[in-house]
Amino acid sequence: MRLLPAIAKIFTTFIATNAKAAMQKPVTFESQGETLVGTLFLPDNYQEGQKLPGVIVTGAWTTVKEQMSSTYAVELADRGYAALVFDFRGWGESQVEGRPQYLESPRRKTEDINAAANYLVDRAEIDSTRVAGLGICASAGYMSDAAAQNQNIQSLALVAPWLHDAKIVKAIYGGEEGVNNLIEISRQAENAAEPMILEAVSTTNKNAVMFRVPYYTESNRGLVPEYENKFNAASWEGWLTYDAIQTARTLQKPAVLIHSDAAAIPQGAKKYAEEGGENVELILLNGVTQFDFYDNLEAVTASVDAVVKHFEKTL
Repeated sequence: MRLLPAIAKIFTTFIATNAKAAMQKPVTFESQGETLVGTLFLPDNYQEGQKLPGVIVTGAWTTVKEQMSSTYAVELADRGYAALVFDFRGWGESQVEGRPQYLESPRRKTEDINAAANYLVDRAEIDSTRVAGLGICASAGYMSDAAAQNQNIQSLALVAPWLHDAKIVKAIYGGEEGVNNLIEISRQAENAAEPMILEAVSTTNKNAVMFRVPYYTESNRGLVPEYENKFNAASWEGWLTYDAIQTARTLQKPAVLIHSDAAAIPQGAKKYAEEGGENVELILLNGVTQFDFYDNLEAVTASVDAVVKHFEKTL
C-alpha cells in the first residue's frame, strides 16, 4: 500500500463547470433480452478509423449515467480513451414497462457490465485487446465480478470503492437484527402486488435510503434532471447478502483501487487489496470524502491520473 502526498486544498469547483471537451455518441446494446441505453465518449479530436483503448465506466448505487460515471468518462476521453457509460436495466433510459425498476441487484448489474464489455469490443472505435473497467462506489464490486468473469476486460480500476462483506454489512446496517429486518422488508417487497419504491435520498425524509447526504441533493452536483431518486425495497436482500470482496481472491486481472480513509468503508478496500495480494494496488488519497470523489475537481483529477497510469501499464 502507498500513500499519496496530501491534497493541499479541495476546491469547491466541480467538473460540471470545468468539463473537458469530448465527442459523444448515443449507443444501445442488449443485456438479457433488454435494451440498454448509453453514451460513448471519445476524444474531441477523434478521427474515424482510429482504434482507441476502451473503458466501461459505472457509478454509485441508485445513479444514472449522467452523474459521476459521465464525469469520469469525460476525463478519460480527454486522456485519449473511449469511455462507455450506460443505464443499467430498470434505471434511467434503460427502463422497460412491466420489468423491475430501480432494483439495486449486484447480479443483474454485473450481467449488464458483461454485456457492455461484449458490446464495446466490437465497436469500430475500440482496440478490442485494450479494454478495461472502472467502477465507482457501489458498482466497484460489480465491475470486479465482471472483470473476473469476462475475458474482454483486461484491466480493472475501482474509485472510492464500496466493497463490503458480511462483517462490514452488520457494522453498517445495525448488526444482525438490523440486517434481518431489512431482509424481511426486501422479501415482503418481492412478494407484494405492487413495487415498494422508496425515496433514495432526502434532506427531510428520515425514511429515505440516504438521509441528508450531499451530491445527490445538490442541483449543481448530482441532482441532475435524469436522476429519479428512487430505490426498490426488494433490493435489500441481494445487496446485504452480497460479498464484494471475495472476487479479489481469484481475480487474475491487474487492479488498482483509489480510496481515502476519509471516504466510506476504507476497511473494505484494504481487505480487498490484502486478499488480492500483489495483483492489487491500493492508493489512498488524504482527506478526500466519498462525495468528493464523485465530482470534486482535484479529487477526480487525482483519481483519473492514477487510473490512467495503471491502464498505461496494463493495457
